Amino acid sequence: MRLRSRFSRFALSIASCVAFACVRPEWCNAQVARIELHPIQTLTLPDEQVLTGAHDGKPATIAGELRIPRVTADRLPAVVLVHGSGGIGANYDRWSAELNGLGIATFIVDGFTGRAIASTVEDQEQLGRLTMIYDVYRALAVLAAHPRIDPTRIAILGGSRGGQIALYASLKRFQRAYGRPGVEFAAYLVLYAPCNTTYIEDTDVSDRPIRLFHGDADDYNPVAPCRAYVERLRAAGKDVQLTEYPDTHHVFDNALFSTTPVLWPRAQTTRRCVLKEEPIGRIINAETGQPFTYADPCVERGVHIAYNPAAHAATLRAVKEFLRATFKLN
Repeated sequence: MRLRSRFSRFALSIASCVAFACVRPEWCNAQVARIELHPIQTLTLPDEQVLTGAHDGKPATIAGELRIPRVTADRLPAVVLVHGSGGIGANYDRWSAELNGLGIATFIVDGFTGRAIASTVEDQEQLGRLTMIYDVYRALAVLAAHPRIDPTRIAILGGSRGGQIALYASLKRFQRAYGRPGVEFAAYLVLYAPCNTTYIEDTDVSDRPIRLFHGDADDYNPVAPCRAYVERLRAAGKDVQLTEYPDTHHVFDNALFSTTPVLWPRAQTTRRCVLKEEPIGRIINAETGQPFTYADPCVERGVHIAYNPAAHAATLRAVKEFLRATFKLN
């Protein structure tokens, strides 16, 4: 009874986000034949445990909203949508509508409400940087078992903190630790993610395609570390591409934000930090040689966000064309 009550609250939270987000008529045009709310049994693992492949974290129940775009006897492709530090925003409703319009199901995962978190923007220590990797592999398992979903055609898309998850979920070490045999993401779509941590074996990623989209004016998660990481992945023979947009800031795909950059004065950022993983499962500040904490001098506050219609439209086009080809849509 307690679990059911908690999940009902999670479901109401997601429904409220969706109701609030769909404020523009053109976002709501995609017909959805069915909406399902699914509990996801997961674990809250600190980064050290994720890095060592542990399975002994604190149990948690989070939720996912599955939007099935049409009634058909065929199994549909799907995309797992992973939110950033602010939780599920209007941009995820727009992404869902655009993908549903292609006949792709969407699974919007809420990794915060079930953990009693509203936002990590001002306090990133509330949840490990990699915790939601476990979440998305549980979400993948839920979708792969669903009778309406094709388990061979499930991609992942995330922005910012969620982009970090979408990017590093591609590491084979995490697939081995948290995935299920024979089930993997078909593609990894990454928006304005932080790439300033070097992980062990981080060029040993999935052979499935990885696509990154980033603004060159992003002062929350600067693009330069992503350029360097993409170069290393390409040198390793991986199918990865980075698309950069000039004069484009963080969260450029959220049309509810102003097109004029707005300062978030309390937002916490690691843009000045250079981080690396040690073999014992610790993230080290490369400048100090000590375990990284959010009290380190390299951690700053104050970032800018802005909607960029041109970058948003270009990313929508690129992602839709990419998924049409990847999922072999008519």
